[in-house]
Amino acid sequence: MNRHAQSAVMFLLGATLLHAGSTDLYLRYVKAGLRPLLLLSGAVLIAAAVATLWYERRGTDHGDHADHGDHADHGDHADHEGHADHADHEGHADHHHREPRVSWLLVLPLLALVLVAPPALGSYSAMRSGTALQQAYGYDDLPATGPLRLGVADYAGRAVYDHGRELRGREIKVTGFVALDASGRPYLVRMALNCCAADAQPVKIALTGKIPPVLRPDAWLEATGTYTPERTKDPVNNGPIPYLKVTSARPVAKPSDPYDETWNN
Repeated sequence: MNRHAQSAVMFLLGATLLHAGSTDLYLRYVKAGLRPLLLLSGAVLIAAAVATLWYERRGTDHGDHADHGDHADHGDHADHEGHADHADHEGHADHHHREPRVSWLLVLPLLALVLVAPPALGSYSAMRSGTALQQAYGYDDLPATGPLRLGVADYAGRAVYDHGRELRGREIKVTGFVALDASGRPYLVRMALNCCAADAQPVKIALTGKIPPVLRPDAWLEATGTYTPERTKDPVNNGPIPYLKVTSARPVAKPSDPYDETWNN
């Protein structure tokens, strides 16, 4: 691939990163905290592409000027060159500058990134991976009154490792997508990220109490309930899964950021 093609690919990649970072598209690939780095990377790539193209054109202009001067000074010598040598030189130049067109296939992944964004990981991945619940270094104090709105990882961590110390007797609201195991047991799940979707792992809450009679996997649900010390073990890795005793539940729209980043804070 020649310099012009390299510049074009770098420019397209930078523009794609800027497009993803300026919309919610980037949330399908990396966590929200990496947005500034994504935008910076896109800007750097575009600047590098423009600089590469400018230097290439500048070098070509200087080369053409030098060739013109050399031709003027040594025109008589050039007249004595044979047509065969000239043809060989042209053939060599054509061979040197001919680039394989297949290299432009590198652009296809960039188009796919913009046009065909992958869906967020859901129940299929969650039920084939063990819970990734981790013990936090500490937990922030919760409001003294009113219902508690907690993330799946936050509730699960407090229920398991803090033994529900600040959860007892409180109304709790948790939002996640529904997953069902082989026996039909329902879970409320969020996929947790370290940095990007490639390392996403599930954190699960088992549901008990007044569970809706019909639950569809991957449907998003806001469950309202209370803490219970009941636990179960994840059948995949034997990790701890706390229960939430549901008093009511309602379907909700899928959030713009479907991943949970609170598990490793």
